[in-house]
Amino acid sequence: MGALIVARRELAGYFATPVAYVFIVIFLMMAGALTFTLGGFFARGQADLSPFFTFVPWLFLFLVPALTMRLWAEERRLGTIELLLTLPLPQWQAVVGKFLAAWAFCAIALLLTFPLVLTVNYLGEPDNGVIAAGYLGCLLVAGAFLAVGAAMSAMTKNQVVAFVLAVAVCFLFTVAGSPIINDFLSQRMPVLAEVARGLSITERFNSLVRGVIALRDVVFFGSFMGFFLFVNAVVIDHRKAD
Repeated sequence: MGALIVARRELAGYFATPVAYVFIVIFLMMAGALTFTLGGFFARGQADLSPFFTFVPWLFLFLVPALTMRLWAEERRLGTIELLLTLPLPQWQAVVGKFLAAWAFCAIALLLTFPLVLTVNYLGEPDNGVIAAGYLGCLLVAGAFLAVGAAMSAMTKNQVVAFVLAVAVCFLFTVAGSPIINDFLSQRMPVLAEVARGLSITERFNSLVRGVIALRDVVFFGSFMGFFLFVNAVVIDHRKAD
């Protein structure tokens, strides 16, 4: 399949530059620091990974846009997007291939946090099913942010602008279900409060962290990623000649 060929090419490209290693090192260092300090991993006295999962969406909020900001913006700036889109494969496969490569890269970064799983199993008897559901939630959040970041990157040739736009949009979907936003909207526009809760990535993620893998949450993330990948494809189609 053409998308998988593009994905392999892109994934190899990540590790051909220092970007991949810098991303992974920063993610692992920050995840560890936040889990053991602000998260109070040992002080809590509970054998679970809740402190780790609490901070993952916020780490991804900044690190994923940094990963995607060059996804299409660099192709457009260098003019290589025309070469990519003249390959004998449908445009949507190029979009999906780039997305899958970035998602696989995030999966590798998450996989490298396995010492936390070993540590919590050594210290106690955690519910590893809940931990697995939490990791699935992390992967789905990464996919959602990647789809947003790819769409934003397609809209501009400037990587910094792409980064700022992606962070802003991801932030809106992250805080949409927060108590502050919900209280504000409930008092003024109750209908919007319901919509905000329905679009909240954090609400869905928290359900998965609790070990509840509901079909509606999986469908939400799938639809979310599909929508922004569709936006990505439409933008590329309209701006590839710019």
